[in-house]
Amino acid sequence: MGRQGYSLVLMAGLVAALAGCGLGPGRGTSHVTMTITRGFGSVKIGSATEARVPGSETVMRMLERSFRVSTEYSGGFVESINGDAGDSSRHDWFYYVNGIEASQGAATTAVHAGDQIWWDLHDWSATYSIPAVVGSYPEPFLRGINGKRFPTVLECAPDVTTACKRVSMALAAIRVPIASQLIGTGSGSDSLAIAVGTWDDVRPQVAAELVAKGPASSGVYARFAGPNGDSLQLLDPHGKVVRTLGAGAGLIAATGNSNSKPEWLITGTDAAGVAAAAAAMTPAHLRDHFALAVDGSAYFPVPLRAT
Repeated sequence: MGRQGYSLVLMAGLVAALAGCGLGPGRGTSHVTMTITRGFGSVKIGSATEARVPGSETVMRMLERSFRVSTEYSGGFVESINGDAGDSSRHDWFYYVNGIEASQGAATTAVHAGDQIWWDLHDWSATYSIPAVVGSYPEPFLRGINGKRFPTVLECAPDVTTACKRVSMALAAIRVPIASQLIGTGSGSDSLAIAVGTWDDVRPQVAAELVAKGPASSGVYARFAGPNGDSLQLLDPHGKVVRTLGAGAGLIAATGNSNSKPEWLITGTDAAGVAAAAAAMTPAHLRDHFALAVDGSAYFPVPLRAT
């Protein structure tokens, strides 16, 4: 992460690292991928894949071994990667493991088998916290969180059965078992949830309530407007509306809060929009995107670049 807006959790992790508290030697792990981008994934800087990493591996150690890194605060805070640095205009480094925002500093975050680690340098003027992103799909469904895999619950609205079946088949294809239920039933705190439905269907969901409040609450740079959510507004990094989509528009986004696991939304202005979003739920379409809006055959990673 960058140097500004420290959270108490990150500072606690840094203190532990400085005090010499670390991970002891272990059995090691395998097939870990690290991706480096800037501008909310819009520019790729580099990537590294390691077939085998030490048992004591942390995110910081792997980063420093694979890229040119400069740090601050005795090595606990990343300032630059391969020459790209944060600055005083609210641009800093953030990282995500299996599509989930890190809860502590990189020096104290352990690496687990199959982890997809993603560092991104971006503008945080609209929000400092982005709880979850979709660009590491099929994570977190395949490998889980902190080395632990969780059940996946698919919550479907009754008016989008075709889209819901498509999402179910996509998960089955990557061998992710699911439990299906009607939307609004509740998935519990020990599972990962995917809600599929029009915005009107998903509106009561906790994740949708966060999205409706804007990026500062959800980390999602898109919002639905109109009495039934019949338009989809796409935002720039400052949280300003720069494009509005209408009928047939869909959105794939993820968010969460400290009390629950991340929840994904496969939603849209109408059933056609939900179908378009469901069809875009593939690694190729989602890779390195924080969230993805769909309008017919057009794809819009959000936030959109300011014009």
